[in-house]
Amino acid sequence: MHERKAKMAELADGFIALPGGPGTLEEYFEVFTWGQLGLHRKPCGLFNIRHYFDPLLAMFDTMERERFMKPEYRAMVITDETPEGILDQFANYEAPAAKTYHRGQRVM
Repeated sequence: MHERKAKMAELADGFIALPGGPGTLEEYFEVFTWGQLGLHRKPCGLFNIRHYFDPLLAMFDTMERERFMKPEYRAMVITDETPEGILDQFANYEAPAAKTYHRGQRVM
């Protein structure tokens, strides 16, 4: 499974998650985390059909507010209710600097 996902990630220009279950979220969070770590610089989107991802987006907002996520990483979460809206944001996407670590500690 990991080799399949790694190959898809290598070939992709970006990633869009459609509404789905735990497997979809696991795959989204894996590529999103890889982006934070600088393993790729590709956009990661959530196709928010009928506001399906609203609760998850609220959780991202909570993570940022509670300082578990820096604003630049929160800004990585691209979302729209239309494919065109996501692709427009993908076209203008600029990846943030990768997370840095110092003596095994995450720098916030």
